[in-house]
Amino acid sequence: MNADEIRRAYLDFMTERGHVIIPRSPLVPKDDPTTLFTGSGMQPLLPYLLGAQHPAGTRLADSQTCLRVQDIEEVGDNRHTTFFEMLGNWSLGDYFKQEQIPQVWTFLTAKVGLDPDRIYVSCFSGDPKNDIPKDEESAQLWTGLFQEAGVSSDQVDVGTEEHAAAVGTGGARIAFYGKKNWWCRGGKAEDMPVGEPGGPDTEIFYLFPTVEHDPTFGEHCHQNCDCGRFIELGNSVFMEYRRTETGFEPLPKKNVDYGGGLARIAAAAIDSPDVFRIGLLWPIIERLQELSGRSYEDETVSMRVIADHLRGATFLAVDGVMPGNKAQGYVMRRLLRRAIRFAFDLGLEENFFPQIIPTIAEIYEAHYPEVGEHAEYVEKVLVKEEQAFRRTLRKGLKQLRAYRGTTVTGAELFVLYDTYGFPVELSTEEAGRQGIVVSETWRDEFDEHMTAQRERSQRSTTLHV
Repeated sequence: MNADEIRRAYLDFMTERGHVIIPRSPLVPKDDPTTLFTGSGMQPLLPYLLGAQHPAGTRLADSQTCLRVQDIEEVGDNRHTTFFEMLGNWSLGDYFKQEQIPQVWTFLTAKVGLDPDRIYVSCFSGDPKNDIPKDEESAQLWTGLFQEAGVSSDQVDVGTEEHAAAVGTGGARIAFYGKKNWWCRGGKAEDMPVGEPGGPDTEIFYLFPTVEHDPTFGEHCHQNCDCGRFIELGNSVFMEYRRTETGFEPLPKKNVDYGGGLARIAAAAIDSPDVFRIGLLWPIIERLQELSGRSYEDETVSMRVIADHLRGATFLAVDGVMPGNKAQGYVMRRLLRRAIRFAFDLGLEENFFPQIIPTIAEIYEAHYPEVGEHAEYVEKVLVKEEQAFRRTLRKGLKQLRAYRGTTVTGAELFVLYDTYGFPVELSTEEAGRQGIVVSETWRDEFDEHMTAQRERSQRSTTLHV
C-alpha cells in the first residue's frame, strides 16, 4: 500500500468502527497562543480531552497535518521531517485500552500488511512519586496479540533510554520505560502545565533488520534507540489524569488519543527504513535529481532537507502564513532559506521553486484540494522569498567563510542576519559545517544587537510621525 492508500484505508477503517472523520485543522492554531504550530493531532482537540462535548460525538478520527520545528536540525536522517501527517483517532470517554490496542494492531497487520514478527512495543513503567501505577494492562493486551500471531512476547523493564542503551533489552518484545512513555505537552509528568491532561502511552515500533546498529547511540539497540534500526510508527495515549497545583487528579472521563505517523507507516509498508522513498516525498526527490543532475545516493541529506522544507513551507502558505521576521513567518523564512542553502550544494544556484511546487501540489491535491487550489498563490509567495535571498546568499557565505580561524561573535552573526538575511540558526549551523568556531556567548551578544536595532527603529518611527 502507498501512503494515499494507507490514509484512505485508515479513515475507512475508523469509520467502520463508528468514528466520525473530522477535517484537518490549520498548521497555525486558532485559539492556542501557547504554541506557534499544530504539532500533534491532539492539539486541536485539547478542550474535548478535558471534558467538553465535541459536536461530532465521542469517536473521532482524522489525518492531521503537523509541523514540529524542534526537529529541523534532525532532518537529513532516514526518518525525521518537520512537516508530517498524523493519523489520529480519539475516544472521548467511550472505549479505552481493551478496544484501542487491538484495533491499532488489526489496522497495521491486517489492513496495511505489516509483519507481526517485526513489531515491538513499549509501555509505561510507572511513577511512584506521583502515585501513577505501571501499565500492566497494556502489556497484557499486547502479550495476547503477540501470542495469537505466534510471536514471542518477552517483557523487560529498562526505565530510561540511557539504561536501555547501556544494558540492552535482550530482544524483548515489550519494553517498559519511564518518562519516555508518559505523554503530555510538557514532556515529563512534573513539567505538565497545570490544568492540562496527560497519561501513560504505549508506543509501536517497526524493526528494520537490514539497518546495522550504530554504537554511537549506545552499546545496545532497543526500541527507543535513535540509530534508525527501530522506527516508531505511532502511539496510543491513555489520558487519565489532569495536572493540578499539588499533583494529579483523575479526569472525569478516560480518553484515548492515538497518533500514527503516515510517512513512517508507509515506509514500513514498502519495507524501507527511509521515509523519503514513499510516494509523498519521492516525486520531489526525483524532480531534484532531474534539475541538479545529481543522484539521491550522493546528495542524500541535501535532497531530504529541500524536499521536507519546501513541502512544509507550501502548507504554511496554504494556511495563510507569509515569510517574515516574527513568529510563524520567521520559521517559514528559515525553512525556505535552509532549502535554498542546501540547493546551493546541489549546484542549483538559480530559482528552482517553480519546478518543485507543482510537484508538491500534484502529490497532495487529491486529499487536500486546497493545496491545488492555492498552488499559483503559493508559488508566488515562495518564489518572491527565493529571489530575495538568492541575491545575498553568495555574499553572506563568503562573509561567513572569512571568519575561518577566528571565533565568530554574536555581533558578527547579527551582521549576517541584518545585512545578508541569514537567520541566526542558519549561520550557526553553517559555521558548524565549515568548521568555524562560534563564541559561547553569541546568543546574548546577538540579542543585545537585536534589542538595540528595535529601539533605533522605534525612535525612527516616532521621529517620522
